[in-house]
Amino acid sequence: MAVSEAFLSEDLHPIDIVEHLAEHHDWDFDRIGEDQIAMAVEGQWRTYSITLAWSGYDETLRLICTFEMEPPDDRLPALYEGLNRANDQCWAGGFSYWGDQKLMVYKYGLVLSGGQIAVPEQIDTMIGAAVMASERLYPAFQLMVWGGQTPAEAMQIAISEAYGTA
Repeated sequence: MAVSEAFLSEDLHPIDIVEHLAEHHDWDFDRIGEDQIAMAVEGQWRTYSITLAWSGYDETLRLICTFEMEPPDDRLPALYEGLNRANDQCWAGGFSYWGDQKLMVYKYGLVLSGGQIAVPEQIDTMIGAAVMASERLYPAFQLMVWGGQTPAEAMQIAISEAYGTA
């Protein structure tokens, strides 16, 4: 039985679905309000802070996945160039850097206009894509900021996908 089949008989709020997914995956989460949830998802490189918020006004489920990054000021131009290169590799969503908060941010919005409903598989895929993009690009961002590599050199790490584990 698909995950969504359990929800078909109910008209659940998108954040209720996210809460059920967080429980299913055993992620730490905090329901901030009726329209927002925050959780921690463990990756290979680090733990990612993920927040999903529902906006009934524009019927959009917004995802923000963050991780800390404190680049030296002289490496910011390389990081910004790297962000452009990284976003060229992202089909859905994209990265930005919030300097005041010292956070790398992956953002995505799922538009559900006209009363459409999100199914759990969509939301699970959304969260998985955010973590996968962050995991894939984290080493490249580190090489740009701390490894002294050019964005083009560092992105070669992200372009090659690793298979298996050592």
